[in-house]
Amino acid sequence: MKRLSSILIYGLAAALLCGLTLPVFATGTQDRPGGGAALKDLDTSKPVEVIMYYTGDLKPGAQELYDNFNRLAKAKLNTTLKINLLPTGEYRTTYPLLFASGEVFDLAYAATWLNFAQLARRGSFMALEQLAPKYAPKIYSRQSPTAINQATVEGRLYALPSLFPTYSAYGPVYRTDLVKNLNWDGKMEGFADLERYLALIKANHPAIEPLQIYSGGSEIDDLYLYNNGIYPIKGSTGDFLFIDPKDPNPKLFTYWEWSKTPEFLQIVDRWNKAGYFPKSALADTDGQKMLNGKAAVYLHNVDTYDGYYRQRPNWEIRYANFATDLSNLAFTQDACVVASTSKNPDRALALYDLILSDEELYRAFYYGIEGVTYRIHDVGGQKQVESITPAVPDRYEFTRMWAARTKEFYLPSYGAPADLNALKRGFDAKIKDGVGAQKYRSFVIDTSSVETEYAACINVHMQYWWPLELAYTDISTGLKEYEEKMKAAGIDKVRAVLQKQLDDYIAGLK
Repeated sequence: MKRLSSILIYGLAAALLCGLTLPVFATGTQDRPGGGAALKDLDTSKPVEVIMYYTGDLKPGAQELYDNFNRLAKAKLNTTLKINLLPTGEYRTTYPLLFASGEVFDLAYAATWLNFAQLARRGSFMALEQLAPKYAPKIYSRQSPTAINQATVEGRLYALPSLFPTYSAYGPVYRTDLVKNLNWDGKMEGFADLERYLALIKANHPAIEPLQIYSGGSEIDDLYLYNNGIYPIKGSTGDFLFIDPKDPNPKLFTYWEWSKTPEFLQIVDRWNKAGYFPKSALADTDGQKMLNGKAAVYLHNVDTYDGYYRQRPNWEIRYANFATDLSNLAFTQDACVVASTSKNPDRALALYDLILSDEELYRAFYYGIEGVTYRIHDVGGQKQVESITPAVPDRYEFTRMWAARTKEFYLPSYGAPADLNALKRGFDAKIKDGVGAQKYRSFVIDTSSVETEYAACINVHMQYWWPLELAYTDISTGLKEYEEKMKAAGIDKVRAVLQKQLDDYIAGLK
């Protein structure tokens, strides 16, 4: 599913560029100048209303939550918050227009997938390198160098990135209830173990697809790349240019140039012939086959594991990470920006700083009212949050201002896997700022000068690689045909432009 999302996001980005002129403490956090300073220069003698935008749909009862939050915020900072929502079904057009309109407001959710860098270049956001240390010191002091780099565009800091880590960990989310008493050794450490598991499912559960594949594309190739320590320069699945992050001066390469591609194609050819996924998988629009009981394995991330485990506790779902070069996903995947039109950037930043450092205010902002919208459970010494099913259908929703998550206050959902925190601690221990793939998470490609060629390459990639990576086309001739079509689409021009950007990025790190 992530693969299809990346294609849609690129299409959105291209449309916006053409039509308008308008993402924990990370490893390596450090104290920054002003990080511990009190807000002694902030005048709170007069009440101020801060206006914040993010995506979401207004739900019945929301005003009760807003009033509760503002009662606390007024007492703590003489500040209130007005939340304006951009309807979920319309944000693709309303979000960029918000910044193009000249409307006066203060804070907004921002993200790499919402064209953060492009909007920053257009002057949509206020620069924060002076304001953030002064008025949001507790947030600013907790940022890692990587996060600051990702939020910096042309030398100016334009966002407060998320303080909550997401991970490049990727692997099988799989049911263990299906292999009880089937002589399974319980190992899930690599592709050989996964293949043995798939064979057991195929032999013993003919009504269940061993591996979930659907029209969003296959994740097998992504997993194979990550298992071999290869990094896609877009930083997500669904790409076609890669680097080896262990190389001090990496060069972009393609699937047909990678030495392990023939080995990969032999694996998927074997899985295809064994029937581990159906011949018509790319025509199947059901992206929830595992969750619906139609498939035994879904290749995805640790958050999917968490969600599936809670929704299907009797299936004894487990997760294994196959990625060998772990990194955090972009911290600007979720971020908060100050609008360039803001009249009260100081108070807005101070309020946001308080939300992310005061647990009482945080819970009122993120979860709502305890006993009304949520309850807290103590599970083995760990706090977990449960959303209370409302009497009025579709009444309440936790905030969609995802940038406000913090490792201290954001709670696992009630019923989360017992090993979830241990898995994440293990990821944290392996991630080093500025090392391996983490070094390249701040690199953002700019395809504006090769937009036509890049879009053509995406189309060719979907048309020729997607069937090939499932061995639906002849693996002995398909790779050559894919290469020829990509070259005709302009891959060499795209690669030259992006390689220059990568070289400049690396030079800037030295």
